[in-house]
Amino acid sequence: MKPSPGQKIGTLNWLVAEYTKSSRYHGLDPRTQRVQLLRLEGACAEPTKPGSDLLFGDVQCVHLTPKAIRVLRDRKKHVSEGANNRVKALRRLFAWAIDEEGLDGLENPTRDVAYLKGRPGGFHSWTSEEVEQFEARHPIGTKARLAMALLLYTGQRRSDVVLFGRQHVRDGWLRFTQQKNRGRKPVTLQLPVLPALQAIIDVSPVGDMTFLLTGQGRPFIANGFGGWFRDRCNEAGLPHCSANGLRKAGAVIAAENGATAHQLMSIFGWLTLKQAEHYTKAAEQKRMAKDAMPLLMRNRTNTESDTPAAKK
Repeated sequence: MKPSPGQKIGTLNWLVAEYTKSSRYHGLDPRTQRVQLLRLEGACAEPTKPGSDLLFGDVQCVHLTPKAIRVLRDRKKHVSEGANNRVKALRRLFAWAIDEEGLDGLENPTRDVAYLKGRPGGFHSWTSEEVEQFEARHPIGTKARLAMALLLYTGQRRSDVVLFGRQHVRDGWLRFTQQKNRGRKPVTLQLPVLPALQAIIDVSPVGDMTFLLTGQGRPFIANGFGGWFRDRCNEAGLPHCSANGLRKAGAVIAAENGATAHQLMSIFGWLTLKQAEHYTKAAEQKRMAKDAMPLLMRNRTNTESDTPAAKK
């Protein structure tokens, strides 16, 4: 491979630049390309040591060790998902370099680097009380309330919600292809627009091609929307809540209202029963416990005969 202009051949910066020219990179959907590049550029911009002028991007790839990759991972350990995504991006980069290009002497330094453990149970699932608290702070007619309604009443990820617009709605049905895995295993859904959602859309400030717009009148990108929505959660006194947690809350509500695993799959776009059954089993346990808990009580006659008053 020839070096890109301004890149020293063999460095991590050079490898990233060459990767972005490859067919493997261009085979990804545009959003994934953008996210991958941001993660790789972020790793390249990290100093090798605190205060050092030498950046990881200037290091020769053959000198990058698993220890160096762990340093890059741990620089983002305060957000385990971000740390793991950085490792994933680097793994994809080096896998391409070795498999496709067969660079002499280059070993994959990411192979033995473990992912960090995520938060137990994943993102916090909103409770009904937390939804009501958010709604009290952000009434109908505000952009924040519209955002919550789109998330909660469609059950979709923020990457899909930021793209929803009037062109996706026809005869009361929302039709779209989910962004996740769009390039490999696309999932197209048709969901009825709930009356509660339509009522909020009708009285909210919306754009032409996307319902949600930034303060500059442009469509959101998923990460930017996530940060903006978290600020709205903070304003409502809910710093532990996020856009991701509303998708979980929707699954919990639907399951507790009696949705089957296959019904949940049709709403959320899951391809296997495993994810859906996590919610249906939890809901069934709750229902069964409600019916069974009174069985822990001794019968009334025996209970009354054991009281101090009865023994006198």
